[in-house]
Amino acid sequence: MTATLTTCPYCGTGCNFYLLRDEDGRLTGVEPAGNHPTSRGQLCIKGWNAHAFVEHPDRLTIPQIRTKGNLQPVDWQTALDLIHEKLSGIAEKHGPDSLMFLSSAKVSNEENYLLMKLARAGYGTNNIDHCARLCHSSTVTGLVETLGSGAMTNSLSCFDETELIFVIGSNTTEQHPLIGSRILQAVWRGAKLIVADSRKIRLARHADLHLRHMNGTDVALLNGLMRQILLEGLENRSFIESRTENFAALEKSLAPFHPEYVGKVTGLLPEQIVSAARMYAEAEKAMIVYAMGITQHSHGVDNVRAVSNLALLTGNLGRPGTGVNPLRGQNNVQGACDMGALPDVYSGYQRVSDPAARLKFSAAWQTRLPEKPGLMSTHAIEAAAAGKIRGMLILGENPMLSDANQNLVRQALEKLEFLVVIDIFPTETAQLADVVLPAACYAERDGTFTSTERRVQRGRKALTPPGEAQADWQILCALLQRCGVNADYVEPGEIMAEISRLTPSYAGISYARLEGNGLQWPCPDAQHPGTPILHREQCARGKGRFSPVAYRPPKELPDASYPLLLNTGRIGIHWHTGSMTRRSHLLDREERSAFVEINPEDAEKLQVRTRQQVKISSRRGAIQAAAKLTERVPPGQIFIPFHFAEGAANALTNNALDPESGIPEFKVCAVRIDPC
Repeated sequence: MTATLTTCPYCGTGCNFYLLRDEDGRLTGVEPAGNHPTSRGQLCIKGWNAHAFVEHPDRLTIPQIRTKGNLQPVDWQTALDLIHEKLSGIAEKHGPDSLMFLSSAKVSNEENYLLMKLARAGYGTNNIDHCARLCHSSTVTGLVETLGSGAMTNSLSCFDETELIFVIGSNTTEQHPLIGSRILQAVWRGAKLIVADSRKIRLARHADLHLRHMNGTDVALLNGLMRQILLEGLENRSFIESRTENFAALEKSLAPFHPEYVGKVTGLLPEQIVSAARMYAEAEKAMIVYAMGITQHSHGVDNVRAVSNLALLTGNLGRPGTGVNPLRGQNNVQGACDMGALPDVYSGYQRVSDPAARLKFSAAWQTRLPEKPGLMSTHAIEAAAAGKIRGMLILGENPMLSDANQNLVRQALEKLEFLVVIDIFPTETAQLADVVLPAACYAERDGTFTSTERRVQRGRKALTPPGEAQADWQILCALLQRCGVNADYVEPGEIMAEISRLTPSYAGISYARLEGNGLQWPCPDAQHPGTPILHREQCARGKGRFSPVAYRPPKELPDASYPLLLNTGRIGIHWHTGSMTRRSHLLDREERSAFVEINPEDAEKLQVRTRQQVKISSRRGAIQAAAKLTERVPPGQIFIPFHFAEGAANALTNNALDPESGIPEFKVCAVRIDPC
């Protein structure tokens, strides 16, 4: 056996394992990294099966060009020449901002950096974005405003010394299983646990208090907790006075949120709100953990502001066992953001509108750069549907399954003059492309990935890509060279060296220093040990800023025509659009088809029995799925996982966007169910 240490390709926890190869070079399995500080010799079920899809027969192995309606194999030079010819032609005819580039949280930091460079230096547009727009764009916007940095403030090791964990909008044991296990271990050591989730998720069984508030009422709940904390004098006055600003505005804004009002809005009992406020505020060290249940709303940024306000109010910041801890859903969501795969920033969150930053990158890349921020991916879909975006390059993402309101997404992609998809499998999005390029997967290339705790780690090549597939960084270098932009990198370590020169928070990071357990940014120089905890002496912005928020209901609530509320999310067996886990035999065997969770009370009214096929309809579309009767969901609410193309939850979801972050309201929309 040959063992290659690498980083797991699934969630953002950042587990490490060894890929095992036999003497014929075939992958046979994985082995956990025993001494790694994150995984600690453990893996979740997806991690144990992370080798299974790599050699699947569905892998893309040769470039393809659409000819007379069908994708036909071609050589690499023909495919790359056509891509450059078409993209540059569209840019010349309609302007550079008629192009859109969609990067990926599945590819490395180096590859996200190169695509950002290709969009800006190669084709002259800031229209570059990635899937954080659909999961944690609210986090970046909200936490940058209140704290100065849009990342997890603490480390996973902080779960080992906290006194209380407040989990809101995160099904942690299923979506980030090894973080979920840390939470359970903390509870067994005596830490208290508050879970705020309308569903009876597994963590709720172990909670001291389970708050089953209505989806979309998080601001009311969090404001209610803060008002109660102030009423009882449980706030941290010394922290507020020395380390924050704008407290008076926050205090004034909380006046309406008394327990009775909050109870009416959220569906909770007033005494539950009082108990939760006391439990959180009385803990010496309290951690807030959240994920897409907080962010995926038309008021997602307000939700994040409220979370940050609560931590600042009680001084739960800048210390071990405290903090605001958003959990990233893909293994490199954090890194893709860090690398500037966003429409308004270069790597390290240096703004494209800042003349000094623009001059710095212009000098490094030896070309003039656009100064106007580009389009968010969700706005780009709308623009493509309106005929304003005419060409698009999509790297490793599947918007035909992951974006809200699939009918609009299909309309947008089909209206494009030219669509390029770079991927490892023939996804639903790839099937619409004019050119499809075969990429190497995580096991077949070198690079770095940044986990949810800001830990930059190595991914290492264990085997050769199938057929003619190439690493994404090699493909992007070939396109950069066709644009006349220098890209003569021999290996990804040279790309990281350029990233380090241009990115202050990564300035001390190099491949040599990442041997072992990696480094947590900010790491400003080659002697710096990395930063496990942010905002220790002061916030990244100086003083933490209280940002008052008012409660706004979701954009679409149940009514007589659509009487049920739809919630979407992930399940423990599968991951995102299923392109990898549904090609892993043992995982697919466990859950092979779409289902909908329905409360037994609702099922009785609808005359639906378990495992029966039902039709679920919204104002945007309809799907079929098997009914699963369970009290995990409350009456009036249903839950559908979004992994299954044949029962795609996002055919139903609402593309109403948060006005600041552009994130869709995945977590709340009105539907109805009809028996089939």
